[in-house]
Amino acid sequence: MRIVNQISVLLDNAPGTLLKLSNILDNEGITAKALLTASTAESSMVRLVVNDPERAAAILTTFGYNYEVTAVLAAEVPDHPGGMNAILKPLAGSDVNVHYLYTTINRIGRETIVILGVDKIDEAARILKQNWVRMVGEEIYSL
Repeated sequence: MRIVNQISVLLDNAPGTLLKLSNILDNEGITAKALLTASTAESSMVRLVVNDPERAAAILTTFGYNYEVTAVLAAEVPDHPGGMNAILKPLAGSDVNVHYLYTTINRIGRETIVILGVDKIDEAARILKQNWVRMVGEEIYSL
């Protein structure tokens, strides 16, 4: 199975907190390959796929960040109308819940790569593969 590691960082919802995180990672040679931020009144959740997740986790520990490393899927969206449904329809039909979805900053070819946080990762990967969706693995770290 082709699993990608994602880092989720909990930040205060205040001006400059995302910039501080970005600067720390940039200064250590960690680059975001995909990024999603979502906030509530008090906090922000930043989800990142980076070039070196293990090193990024060590850096975040050193700087005292509250973070979690989780397994996610990366899949290429077919480049045609309804392409996203090629991913979403088989998952919904198999009772796999998509908790969140976001795209990478770069691509491998023409197709957009989406990061999928799902409730049943092994089943989702199997279903997507059966439906001819190209899964992306560790090559995402070098985009």
